[in-house]
Amino acid sequence: MGQTGPPRNPPGPNRPLGGPNRPLGGPILSLCVRCRPQKHSDAIPLLQAGIRLGHKVGVTSTPHILLVEDDREISQLVARYLRGNDLRVSLAGDAREMDRLLADSRVDLIVLDLMLPGEDGLSVCRRLRAHSSVPILMLTAKSEEIDRIVGLELGADDYLAKPFNPRELLARIRAVLRRGGANGGAVRDEEVRRLSFAGFVLDAGLRQLLNPDGAQVALTAAEFDLLHAMCLRPGRVLSRDQLLDLTQGRAPGPFERSIDVLVSRIRQKIERDPRNPEMIKTIRSGGYVFTPDVVRA
Repeated sequence: MGQTGPPRNPPGPNRPLGGPNRPLGGPILSLCVRCRPQKHSDAIPLLQAGIRLGHKVGVTSTPHILLVEDDREISQLVARYLRGNDLRVSLAGDAREMDRLLADSRVDLIVLDLMLPGEDGLSVCRRLRAHSSVPILMLTAKSEEIDRIVGLELGADDYLAKPFNPRELLARIRAVLRRGGANGGAVRDEEVRRLSFAGFVLDAGLRQLLNPDGAQVALTAAEFDLLHAMCLRPGRVLSRDQLLDLTQGRAPGPFERSIDVLVSRIRQKIERDPRNPEMIKTIRSGGYVFTPDVVRA
């Protein structure tokens, strides 16, 4: 405490987090629910040391992690550590922010704090499991066994008690992603297999589109994914960046036009007059909106 210069023993790959006398698996941050760390001035530098220590693990694509934690400073520090280890991270301070992010982007795993303002983590977990199989890793400051059991019974894939080592959090995230397959937990409402609109039927299980006469409409994989993303969000203006993230899980390049090309091709297959589209409308400076009423089966 009170040290203004660099640490005498800077952390390295073989040095325990927080200094030579702190065990590697020991607490990094003395987290408590709905409050600041008890030794805030000590705890934050320790987590920052863990951030500097992080070693990158190569992956073929970048999994998207949604961290739902109401302590903004803690979530920012954890996010920085995870991003330094090849993970995309979005932050939500409560269930409402989480819902908005889930609606607008693909998510491969949710790190969910048990105690949140408003709707608590157990309720959120129960609600998510009613319609999605996205992996959930729960963070809890409660050490009682019953809380961990209830979380797992509600559908959480793993849990981590506070205080925790950020390297252990990273390891558990990697393990859950491996169990679910590479990026296999994206929130896409895949459990809703059939969607109908304007006489068309989109079958997510068979990955096919049937026209009003029952004939199959030939779609490429990219066209199907884009139409599926739009059908799940009818009446909403979706930007090109959002559509690219929802369908391909990546950020756009400086001259990205792939979404426009796909929309044009889909219009050729579902619109009565592709030059005057009624189902996929262009919103100037906004993106696209899917206008038909969609019925989920």
